[in-house]
Amino acid sequence: MSQLVECVPNFSEGNNQEVIDAISRAVAQTPGCVLLDVDAGPSTNRTVYTFVGQPKDVVEGALNAARAAFQLIDMSQHKGEHPRMGALDVCPFIPVRGVSMDECVLCAQAFGQRLAEELGVPVYLYGEAAQTASRRTLPAIRAGEYEALPEKLKQAEWAPDFGPSSFVPSWGATATGARKFLIAFNINLVSTKEQAHRIALNIREQGRGKDKPGRLKKVQGIGWYLDEKNLAQVSTNLLDFEVTALHTVYEETCREAQELSLPVVGSQLVGLVPLKALLDAAAFYCEKEKLFILEEEHRVRLIRVFFPILYLNSVVNRLGLDSLSPFNPKERIIEYLVPNGGPQQSLVDKPLCAFVREVGARSPAPGGGSVAAASAAMGAALASMVGLMTYGRRQFEHLDATMRRLIPPFHAASAALTQLVDADARAFQAYLEATKLPKNTPEEGDRRAAALQEGLQQAVAVPLALAETVASLWPALQELAQCANLACRSDLQVAAKALETGTFGAYFNVLINLKDVADDAFKDQTRQRISSLLQEAKTQAALVLERLEARQE
Repeated sequence: MSQLVECVPNFSEGNNQEVIDAISRAVAQTPGCVLLDVDAGPSTNRTVYTFVGQPKDVVEGALNAARAAFQLIDMSQHKGEHPRMGALDVCPFIPVRGVSMDECVLCAQAFGQRLAEELGVPVYLYGEAAQTASRRTLPAIRAGEYEALPEKLKQAEWAPDFGPSSFVPSWGATATGARKFLIAFNINLVSTKEQAHRIALNIREQGRGKDKPGRLKKVQGIGWYLDEKNLAQVSTNLLDFEVTALHTVYEETCREAQELSLPVVGSQLVGLVPLKALLDAAAFYCEKEKLFILEEEHRVRLIRVFFPILYLNSVVNRLGLDSLSPFNPKERIIEYLVPNGGPQQSLVDKPLCAFVREVGARSPAPGGGSVAAASAAMGAALASMVGLMTYGRRQFEHLDATMRRLIPPFHAASAALTQLVDADARAFQAYLEATKLPKNTPEEGDRRAAALQEGLQQAVAVPLALAETVASLWPALQELAQCANLACRSDLQVAAKALETGTFGAYFNVLINLKDVADDAFKDQTRQRISSLLQEAKTQAALVLERLEARQE
């Protein structure tokens, strides 16, 4: 799997389209960089660019964008609602795929050093790249903003990490660093700027100061007014959406606004958003409102024409993301935009006949592990289908609550097992690549041996995860066999054997990769676990078949 880093530079220009476009071109024309989104804000006078590529490519893309901005932006003339201190105000690097946070820190360091050397501007490191604790957060570095820089740069404690301690009026200063995925999320209010800011102070982690912290961890916030929309916004940055979720910020803001008798009129996502953030919000509203929606695309955004009633329950509508401009998930969710990073198409994206042909070709992958995962995924999908063929029918109305509970685990497992089809092929490929590493010196030999062991353990981990996933489904399958629509008896019988076959395949794939693993304790523990899972699969599948045979028409 190729490495992929996301870079999200924020430039202090949101009105001059020629400048915005010039910076866009500078990124898009950088080899290896894919520009995903350009989000300009007139009132904030700021544009957020999002692009991805391999580490060295995104550093070049950011530098090209900075060079363009250096020629076109004059900070001495800049005014805007958003806090800022430089023409390129902030340039974070975020790990997306196959890249560690440490590697993104190296990107920030390389970018910061080259930016300072080429343009002669002060650069600060923040986030995971920060050299000192006092510079870890962006608001701390940006305190006083552009206007405070002439005096701030004279202070020893604010000497930049790269570049001169002198004020560059046309540029200001830049912060660069590495961080997790940040979500810029604004909630719209019919209110004054002061009222919006009051709410922001109450919910953001910093609150009103050390003695009066806010309620939401890993959330930054400020209130401002959008003249072009005649609206105020509680503008937030979610620094870790798995600590404080998107819907939590929205709900807390709504609660604060209600106490002030202020109407909330939707929200706005700036830049891109991870799929999981929206799915977490969808799960929250489905549970809160007792909705039963399984499919990802329905949960994220349901098509108005074909699903006019269900659309009202979509997360996009619940959060009001369409309020200022259309929210197109295909253009705003990063997983829907990020390229797969290789010429080879995903196995699961291929037509069935092409997948079967590839399995039968003269190559070691895809092999038994991928076929086992496909078998198990089909078994879980069949069980989900049987549940859906029972749910919502008059004669099985008394089972609706039971089906709502039983169907989601099969639906989720089918998706997870499908991903293992490719994961197994990738794991084996990683091991093959390790066998090609040089071993001419003791150091090369050690690196090769370590890579081989890592590859083997990953090749074991994938089928083991398959068997564990199947094991989690047996209780639900037993219950389904006892009460589901009997017209689907043969489907459940096939499901049981397909799940057992998946575990059977996982067992042999674990054993063949385990034999060359050097860690004896790991080998013994894993062998015992996979043997137990295979025995459980045999027992449980037989029990499902017995229960189905015992049921009367």
